Amino acid sequence: MNLRKNDLVEIISGEERGRRGKILEIQRDRRTGRYRAVVESLNMAKKHRRASGPGKPGGIIDLPCPIDVSNMVLLCPKCGKKAKLRREKHGESRTRVCRQCEEIIDA
Repeated sequence: MNLRKNDLVEIISGEERGRRGKILEIQRDRRTGRYRAVVESLNMAKKHRRASGPGKPGGIIDLPCPIDVSNMVLLCPKCGKKAKLRREKHGESRTRVCRQCEEIIDA
């Protein structure tokens, strides 16, 4: 899988198509093995919460729901375009490289 936490992505299909955001979390479904990512301020759902003490009041809160990673594409931090990736070996580690601008994406 080419996506990681803190990557900037663009949604390419679904209700949120065309919107951009940063990946907050990546989850793997145990049953199907598919990867889903929670993207900052995208695919929000309302959740009704009961109060659970004086420090945690109840109410309606917004939660970001996961989106399948096949519905998003990585954006290159240098050129800002949708990145097609190539993997290169630098020393003992493998890095992701943008094919358009040859920028190394991994820090």
